Amino acid sequence: MKKIICALILLLVVVSGLVFANREIKNEAAKKESKAALKKWEAGPDGIKYKAWRASAAGEKVLAGTAKIRGRINAFSNMEAVVTSLSLPSGSRLGFGVMARIDGDDYIVKFDPEKAQLKQLESLKVDDKIVIKSRTVSHAPKYSYPIVWCEYAERNGKLIFKRVPRKGGC
Repeated sequence: MKKIICALILLLVVVSGLVFANREIKNEAAKKESKAALKKWEAGPDGIKYKAWRASAAGEKVLAGTAKIRGRINAFSNMEAVVTSLSLPSGSRLGFGVMARIDGDDYIVKFDPEKAQLKQLESLKVDDKIVIKSRTVSHAPKYSYPIVWCEYAERNGKLIFKRVPRKGGC
């Protein structure tokens, strides 16, 4: 009986080792594919334009603004912001958002409100001080400012926005 149990345990260890090794091989293949796709994109016209934008003064300014708040984004900590404009730059396709100054730099603060939250957000005025939290900051060559994807906002200690997670997905 002991020999059968030992044989089964040994078989289980061998099979789990093979499964784990196979998963590592698949991960490496996926990484190689994504690196190849990235290199192909960088060699194309869009990649070349993006690299040129990153090297330009406007691109460096946006990337510096992104880096300036990256630590607080990663920590999901409070950021004090002052609303500087209630409209986004012309040609913007980000949905509802405002321009705000955080630590002396201007940012696009994008909200993804539901209808019930829209009224509170529309009550914002220029020079309102708000506290926001975010998990994401991004940039795009189309915009001259980093984009902060707001998940939580309060004004005067009162909650005015909290992102509602989408149902049935991430």
